[in-house]
Amino acid sequence: MATISIAAGATAGRTAGSVPYLVDAVVDFAVAAAEKGSALAAADVIEALSVPANTCILNAGLEVITAAGGESNDTTYDLGVTGIDADVFVDGFDGDAAAAGAYAQNAAAFQPVVIGTADTIDLLIATATTAPTSGKVRVWAVLMNVDGRIA
Repeated sequence: MATISIAAGATAGRTAGSVPYLVDAVVDFAVAAAEKGSALAAADVIEALSVPANTCILNAGLEVITAAGGESNDTTYDLGVTGIDADVFVDGFDGDAAAAGAYAQNAAAFQPVVIGTADTIDLLIATATTAPTSGKVRVWAVLMNVDGRIA
């Protein structure tokens, strides 16, 4: 298993007050493989979005931008926060069957997640005999700052 960080430039910003806001980033599987230095494989974790400390992740998901290529017909993706719940947002999305424009549905056990210290929302290649060599997905999240306001 490898963890590949391509979250640079996807750091979520803060707003004044507690207002939900949308962040997103594109995960390009070819770029992720290049960053890793070898082919992607099952159990690889791609850090897609940075989440600041004291943030509630109200929801997150993924959208297929360009269908994956080069993968076997058993590729599935999970989306979550590694170390808390790796598939809290998406569980077992059928990546090899998804066409451009497809959205992953929330996992049955979906719930918002509060992050006390800075962390990342991660795309996990859950299963794959051969992981994708091309294709792009957009990872999105709705976040809200939950820092205390009591002085």
